[in-house]
Amino acid sequence: MKHSTKLITALDVDSFEKSRKLVDLLCPKVKIFKVGLQLYLACGDKIIRYINKKGGKVFLDLKFHDIPNTVGRASAEIVKLGVLMFNVHAQGGKDMMRQARIDADKEAKRLRKKKPVILGVTVLTSQQDTSTTVRVMELAREAREAGLDGVVCSANEAVVIRRGFGREFIIVTPGIRPAGAQVNDQKRISTPAQAKSCGVDYIVVGRPIIEADKPLKAAQGILADVR
Repeated sequence: MKHSTKLITALDVDSFEKSRKLVDLLCPKVKIFKVGLQLYLACGDKIIRYINKKGGKVFLDLKFHDIPNTVGRASAEIVKLGVLMFNVHAQGGKDMMRQARIDADKEAKRLRKKKPVILGVTVLTSQQDTSTTVRVMELAREAREAGLDGVVCSANEAVVIRRGFGREFIIVTPGIRPAGAQVNDQKRISTPAQAKSCGVDYIVVGRPIIEADKPLKAAQGILADVR
């Protein structure tokens, strides 16, 4: 079966109005949008409801990292928002990740909603040292053992994760930069085509799209690269 890589556009802006305009412009060509800390603090679940109403899907990127009970309860609350996926820091430990899975699933069953995809954030793509790949693999193994659906990692580690954990384990990769784009604060980067060749399921692209003169054209170019 031919591998498919999907695009997630990161709405890394500071207001509902800015994010709404981007969603209106990019949807339905772009079907999944990332809502991170900045935007969520700026307008809460208003943007999530708007994306859902438009027929899009949401990756809620809040990277929970706390004691198991706190993360579990927060995960249950996220289910009520109807997001496609959300993440927790894998470095929070196996017990924390397992509690996120248990409480999210319990709430989804109670509300008769589809279970959200839960991802473990391994090592941020703004970080790099000689032991990065080994650490990412350790965290990915713990995430899988805790019952999570996949991980967030760079394309550098995607090949070994795919080989080690199989086709069903989801890999989401940020730090994507089209050829010639500015690197900014990222260190472990890849192009969309490179990420696809590494077996990545979803690429997350923010600034190269939302700061482009023509965001839709930029998104279409990236989508063409991963077809």
